[in-house]
Amino acid sequence: MISDRKTASTVGTLFLVAMVASLLGGGLVESVISAPELFTAVSENETLLVVGVLLELVNAIAVIGIGVLMFTILKRHNETQAVGYLSLRIVEAVFCSLIVVSPLSLIRLGQNQPQASAVLSIAERASISGLLVPIFFSLGALLLYFSLIQSKLLPRFIPIWGLLAAVLILTLNLLSTFGLEAGMGISMIFALPIILNEIFMGIWLIAKGFNPSAVNATA
Repeated sequence: MISDRKTASTVGTLFLVAMVASLLGGGLVESVISAPELFTAVSENETLLVVGVLLELVNAIAVIGIGVLMFTILKRHNETQAVGYLSLRIVEAVFCSLIVVSPLSLIRLGQNQPQASAVLSIAERASISGLLVPIFFSLGALLLYFSLIQSKLLPRFIPIWGLLAAVLILTLNLLSTFGLEAGMGISMIFALPIILNEIFMGIWLIAKGFNPSAVNATA
């Protein structure tokens, strides 16, 4: 029980760390590389760019940490689902790591990098961060919340909320795949439920942990 309680607290902390690092890190990086004068912006805001990259790497590490720790809990209920969730989070973390290549190349090469190469690198980052990361995040979230509903490790309303929120994120990204781009306002409406859910779930896990009766049932 003590080990499970610590696991829950650590997972909750990692959910909060991943959320903050992802939003803040991505915001810092995009604020620099989306500037009209790219190389000037990179030169003048190199510190911000480095901080943003480091936060994105922190997010990738936190994502793997969540997957590994939740695997130890979920495998008691359904090992196949536990392996699937861990696998999806590992793939997501790999893509979260790949998106730092573009800003790092801008920092290292600066104006020595051809303009066309820099633009292509940024476009590749946008494809990964705007499509692949959200898709694997959504698939992982769907599997996690489905497993939490079955295992009853958390109050039912939390995974149901998360399940619906994950569907919204997946829908948003599938729409963009077919060329139906949503505006910033619509995108935020689709994204806000999962942001609030992960923050709430993180705080819940830190404060209360997993449902003791569900944990005891598999002890």
